[in-house]
Amino acid sequence: MKNIFKTCAFIALGMLATACSDNDVNVGMIDESRYSIGEEGVIGSILDNQGRRVFSKVEFRDTATVVFNVHSSLAATADAVVTATYDASVLEAYNKSTGNKFEALPESELTLDGTMTLAKGQTVSAPLSIKLKSNGQQSHESTYAIPLRMKVTSGKGSLPTIDQTKIVFVKDLTALPSVKDKVTYDKEGKATEPVKVFSCMEVNDTNPLNNLCFTLKKTGAPLIDGVILFSSNINYNDKTGRVYLSHNENNTAIFSNRMKYLKPLKDRGMKVYLSVLGNHDRSGVANLSKETAQDFAREIKATCDAYDLDGVMLDDEYSNYGEAYGVPGFVNRSNAAIARLYYEIKRIMPDRDMIVYQYGSTPSGQTVDGVPAGEFIDYVLHDYGNSWDVTGDYPGMPFSHLGLYSQEYTGRYFSNAGALQSLVDQGSRAHMIFAMDPNRSNYYRQLQSMQAMARVFYQDELVVTKNKDGRFYQKDWVK
Repeated sequence: MKNIFKTCAFIALGMLATACSDNDVNVGMIDESRYSIGEEGVIGSILDNQGRRVFSKVEFRDTATVVFNVHSSLAATADAVVTATYDASVLEAYNKSTGNKFEALPESELTLDGTMTLAKGQTVSAPLSIKLKSNGQQSHESTYAIPLRMKVTSGKGSLPTIDQTKIVFVKDLTALPSVKDKVTYDKEGKATEPVKVFSCMEVNDTNPLNNLCFTLKKTGAPLIDGVILFSSNINYNDKTGRVYLSHNENNTAIFSNRMKYLKPLKDRGMKVYLSVLGNHDRSGVANLSKETAQDFAREIKATCDAYDLDGVMLDDEYSNYGEAYGVPGFVNRSNAAIARLYYEIKRIMPDRDMIVYQYGSTPSGQTVDGVPAGEFIDYVLHDYGNSWDVTGDYPGMPFSHLGLYSQEYTGRYFSNAGALQSLVDQGSRAHMIFAMDPNRSNYYRQLQSMQAMARVFYQDELVVTKNKDGRFYQKDWVK
């Protein structure tokens, strides 16, 4: 940023079966052409209501409904019924294949409602609903899994192997502090999915705790939804021949004192993300071979596990790719290579968010092991001020997860209220600010921008609360 499976075929991880009501399901908007069925006798593929076939997760408070349908590119020639059953062995197999240790959500905490009946002449089945109700006992810091086995129980035909099992990853946020949810209103005044504001923090200069200082008057909710720690680096060790993840003294100080600098953000409901940036050697996020990408993905997962991070953003800048030509473990820089890295990260961290910074090489237009980019990408954040629609390059990712009109708070790019309103009117529900720092001399300009976000995104007022000393948080680690 200026100044960012072929795994066991028996597993189909069903990324975003969002918390919704039955009225929210709009299967007619899903592009089934991505999943044309070519095998004779195969009845279709199983997608969630956001069009995701491979990675599904839901975060909810109190209750939620996850919905699946069978989709076929051709009208059914006869009725067929697909039934889902809770099957713990599906999760056991997945954990064994990936080295994960996800716990199953107890079967008693969910209800499977309905069957996916694909009627003769139809291309979309009736819905299967998975209804969740919190018992108040699940930790909001843990992710649980719903393991399902899908089977054709009536009629002719079969499901592709990838659709015969699904795992839905669930995080119950009911136990988080009681703060009213943020609401965004569309141009008709209807409450919709709220805009998520990502604060990409320049940690060399700024204490991330400053994200706690800006809240909304009506709801008490933080203005910021996700804090991206900019940035750790990808580096190459000439002696070992390995690519590794490195942290400078500022990252190290923050990670080493996670309870002081990161847990307060998490306790207020914010997500905290790792970011990875090139660092002037031959390694980069867009030139790793498959095997090197798998190895580096494991290191990223270990870091996210160690510091309770919610995902990763990759930024393709500042790598000397020319130095890698002909070196084992590397390939030519490409969109396909960065897509492979994202995919390998998602494969072993299906419960966490993958964020693309739309600059340099990106996974756009790529398919990895038969899985299109939008299946393993959760958010795409445009470079400063940009707003064109790139969702066609990320099939399976909804337009609402494309961040428009990003801002650069050192003074190089601020988006006005008109641009923010356009974001809402177009249906985007993601936005990024970079290098917010209330201790910088242009704080008043930053404040005006955040006040505009509160008004436009949530029809609310911004409240500024400093720390107990009556100041904004200072950088109090490495000088």
